[in-house]
Amino acid sequence: MDRKFMVKKLEQHIDEVWDIVVIGGGATGLGAALDAASRGYKTLLLEQADFAKGTSSRSTKLVHGGVRYLAQGDISLVLEALHERGLLKQNAPHLVNDQEFIIPNYEWWGGPFYTVGLKVYDMMAGKLGLGPSVHITKEETLKAIPNLKKKGLHGGVIYHDGQFDDSRLAINLAQTIVNNNGIVLNYMKVTQLLKNNIQLVNGVMAIDQETGKEYKINAKAVINATGVFADDILKMDDANARKTIVPSQGVHIVLEKEFLLGDSAIMIPKTDDGRVLFAVPWHDKVVVGTTDTLISKPALEPRALKDEIEFILNTASKYLTRAPSRKDVLCIFAGLRPLAAPEDEGKSTKEISRSHKISISLSGLVTITGGKWTTYRRMGEDTIDKASMVAGLDERPSVTKNMPIHGSVQHLEEDDDLRFYGTDRLRILKLVNSNPSLGEKLHPKLNFIKAEVVWAVREEMARNIEDVLARRVRALFLDARASIEMAPEVARLIAAELDWDDAKVSREIEAYKELAKGYILD
Repeated sequence: MDRKFMVKKLEQHIDEVWDIVVIGGGATGLGAALDAASRGYKTLLLEQADFAKGTSSRSTKLVHGGVRYLAQGDISLVLEALHERGLLKQNAPHLVNDQEFIIPNYEWWGGPFYTVGLKVYDMMAGKLGLGPSVHITKEETLKAIPNLKKKGLHGGVIYHDGQFDDSRLAINLAQTIVNNNGIVLNYMKVTQLLKNNIQLVNGVMAIDQETGKEYKINAKAVINATGVFADDILKMDDANARKTIVPSQGVHIVLEKEFLLGDSAIMIPKTDDGRVLFAVPWHDKVVVGTTDTLISKPALEPRALKDEIEFILNTASKYLTRAPSRKDVLCIFAGLRPLAAPEDEGKSTKEISRSHKISISLSGLVTITGGKWTTYRRMGEDTIDKASMVAGLDERPSVTKNMPIHGSVQHLEEDDDLRFYGTDRLRILKLVNSNPSLGEKLHPKLNFIKAEVVWAVREEMARNIEDVLARRVRALFLDARASIEMAPEVARLIAAELDWDDAKVSREIEAYKELAKGYILD
């Protein structure tokens, strides 16, 4: 997956009409583009920044049915999510794993109450379930998580959900689109919707952010899959378009693994203010979150609010024997949920459905809003069902339900640091064999090697330091300070691939340092 080659292919077909053009390279857009390309439709995806730059790289790292949604009575969403969770585990086993969760019970009624609810959860998952939910004693709970607070603990409930690497999945989806004859382009910003003489959308204008070159792209159907920025595209279509998105901010902190002993994750189903808190093992660290805060205006680089930080630290301290402090935080990151705006303005974020919505404008523009990573495949299928009708394309059924995602392979060893690449790990090892220096670690605190940088540029369309350290090897999200120390060497490796001069190298290092500071708590 080479960007220059992708641009060349676009230019070769510039006078042709695409069946489907997708705007947005996050979970939603990638899911839609894959569904379209795999049906045999001529498909192009355009992303203004990098794939999964926004919300899609900032999740809680869970592929889940939504225990919270079950409590809210949103049965249809839970059923859909549990089904899709099972399919994702089946289709991308190198990225998705079964994660055991424990709900610690500090009330006498907690064990029976949550056990009954989670048995329903298991039943709804059916054959695609990951494991049975069971009630465990206080002793068994502490054996699984030795650093849980003992005082007042009555026991716990075990349940199972999926855990994954979000931006790695995004990259693999982009590769799968290309494998199905689609074209994907990052750093290609849509600047205008094109319309015919009866005001129907029939293409887009896009500008290459690297070269400044502008492209006129003709299409039978255009899909707006831009997440929290969906309203910006709708405004391009109709200056008077109503607001469709309510951005909700979710913040996470990352701690050393010693803050959560054992292999189990923790789920606190109801905090003091009614939110849910997770502590989840991830890449030998612990991700703790999340929050749910209404935000007035979306941003590509959202920042955590003081109250959100204090909420996570204070809540974690109530359950862990070692209370995390600001200095213990290796990384703090914020993501914006693109919740579909409710009819009732007064609804709180937790009352707004996580289901997706598809709308078709009078111009024929197809917009997909809401949803979550777990259901990306179904969202893509539903979107292309609608878009193909709008475009008058030949009816073709979706084939993604049982489609292996690029890299798919079973049974890679857990201690294999390259397991997240799946089948591509052998090609990365070939790079090391041809140049042993590429086998050297980028930083003593993180298990990433130089070959991964070269691979990211050559095969995964990484274009700068941030692309590599934030979304290809996840260093920024694991230890922001360490990632800053890695930046000069990463820049040197990228420079050799993309022909950067010394001035460009210096600019890129400084730009990355400035970005990474936003992921560090002072």
